[in-house]
Amino acid sequence: MFDVFRNNMKVLMALLMLLIIPSFVFFGIEGYTRFRDQSEPVARVGGERITRTEWDAAHRREVERLAASMPGVDRALLESEDSRRATLERLVTERVLARAAQDMRLMATDRRLAAELLRDPTIASLRKPDGTLDVQRYQDLLRAQGMTAEQFEAGVRADLARRAVTQAVADSAFMPKASAEWAAQAFFERREVAPAFFRPADHAAAISVSDADLKAFYDEHAEEFRTPEQADIEYVVLDPQAVAARITPSEAELRDYYRQNVADTSRAEQRRASHILLLLPADASADEKARVRGEAEQLLAEVRRDPKRFAELARTRSQDPGSAAKGGDLDWFGRGAMVKPFEDAVFALQKGQISDIVESEFGLHIIQLTDVRQPEAEPFDKARPRIETEVRRQLAQRRFAEDAERFSNLVYEQSDTLAPAAQALGLTVHRATVERTGPVGAAAAADALLREPALLRAVFNEEALSQKRNSAAIELGGNRLLSVRVLAHRPSERRPFEAVASEVRQRLVQQRARAAAVEAARAAQTQWSTQPPAASALRTPVLVSRQDAQGLPPAAVRAAMSARLEGDAPAWVMVDLGADGAAVLRVRRGPSREAPDAVRLLNERQELARLWGEGEAQAYLGALRQRYKAEILVK
Repeated sequence: MFDVFRNNMKVLMALLMLLIIPSFVFFGIEGYTRFRDQSEPVARVGGERITRTEWDAAHRREVERLAASMPGVDRALLESEDSRRATLERLVTERVLARAAQDMRLMATDRRLAAELLRDPTIASLRKPDGTLDVQRYQDLLRAQGMTAEQFEAGVRADLARRAVTQAVADSAFMPKASAEWAAQAFFERREVAPAFFRPADHAAAISVSDADLKAFYDEHAEEFRTPEQADIEYVVLDPQAVAARITPSEAELRDYYRQNVADTSRAEQRRASHILLLLPADASADEKARVRGEAEQLLAEVRRDPKRFAELARTRSQDPGSAAKGGDLDWFGRGAMVKPFEDAVFALQKGQISDIVESEFGLHIIQLTDVRQPEAEPFDKARPRIETEVRRQLAQRRFAEDAERFSNLVYEQSDTLAPAAQALGLTVHRATVERTGPVGAAAAADALLREPALLRAVFNEEALSQKRNSAAIELGGNRLLSVRVLAHRPSERRPFEAVASEVRQRLVQQRARAAAVEAARAAQTQWSTQPPAASALRTPVLVSRQDAQGLPPAAVRAAMSARLEGDAPAWVMVDLGADGAAVLRVRRGPSREAPDAVRLLNERQELARLWGEGEAQAYLGALRQRYKAEILVK
């Protein structure tokens, strides 16, 4: 068998050359390096790898989510190394919980999924008057985020299954009454604290430093006196808005959309109805179902005896918070807007007629049809601006994939400039200056894209800085592609001593003044422990608790609440306040809190049990991470 390979060695070598050489021609060695770097595992859960690409994508999604929920947040905080590390930790935790959920055969039912979706305020706002979800608006919302409903719901189901792993542990937590009382007593304890602060500023005037001291400090902290590394860049961004700006829908496209989505639907018959709803959970017992149905039958008899009282009874007896205050009125709606049993009943009624009891997933309904109409279609000229915007958006979504491929090819084929790609696709070439942590100057507030980790990594790599070529198309969240090119690079340099002498002096004086303040506080604590000071040496005592710091620094509150007290004697505690110096605290017992009433006592026990449960769930998660051999591989 091996003779075959030996006798045909030249043929095999030629075949290998044909396979390998073209790949280097098309992708280059850096392509292999880039692929290796991106596919390199940054963590493992069991035998499953988490790659840098997955990490980057997860962090990008997290940044977009947080930026959307907190519009004023500084994106530099979201792009920090600590933030990226937290994302990786969450990614590992998700994989561990997913493995555990799979092993435990945990899954989310349709009912559980629906309840979870409606907890989201954004999705809940899409509900119709009858409480059902506006499916079209729901799908449009997800489409704008680059997802289908199936993708989003699969993600929610997976999240519910993961949460169920630790939820059972958290829910089963139990805290004995004695333990709860002891914990509550410690948590609500109050102490009388009289502080004395020792500030660095009080000692700065007495600090003298020589030229030799300054030079020694400069040499010791040389890395802290460097100019930041900077790069001047140009970049272009392709997104659906840029694609839509180049699209002009034809008259035929506009009229087709009008006919299919405005004219035909607006002429469909609409009905107006009122209802009285009695809630009935799907998992209600047989006795509960019988009780609610009996109440519904009594209500039905009342409204049929006197239909004019329908609105009055709806206001006082209906359990639908959205329509009860309006006498049960649900306004106008067409087919497809309500749940099926409700819709079938409404469209089977005559105007003014009252239905029998109708059962739906929400409970039992008594319905009165109040009016019927077949509205005129909105004129095309009036609807045209809205239609043109929507058609342009839909066409842009379909064309984006084509333009994205063209964008990727153009920035690669003409790698020494971004102008051809910008000109071909109607994009703008932007310029900015960035550091490794993000943009500087006017660009810092102008473009959040300049804080994207993927962009900064593309700029500050050896090849990009030396060759100054276009980066490959970088995929960002929200259907966006970006390419960046370095125009000029300024490495980090050590600033000469002469240029930073005043800064060096300020820092050295501050350091020594802080040390003097801490030493003075330590000496005062030692002296006051045996010989209490005059009252004027301390500030006015305040009652401090873990909930009310009374303006004291957190470190001082922690020290005061953890100080050991014996009898009525005070404790003298020294606290290091970092850059603010130090403090000496005289700590005494405070008055005991008033005994809580039964309701508050129960709430406290429940809250403590919840916190205890969270602690047990975290411990269980730690055990699962060990079981599934979760490890983070990057420093």
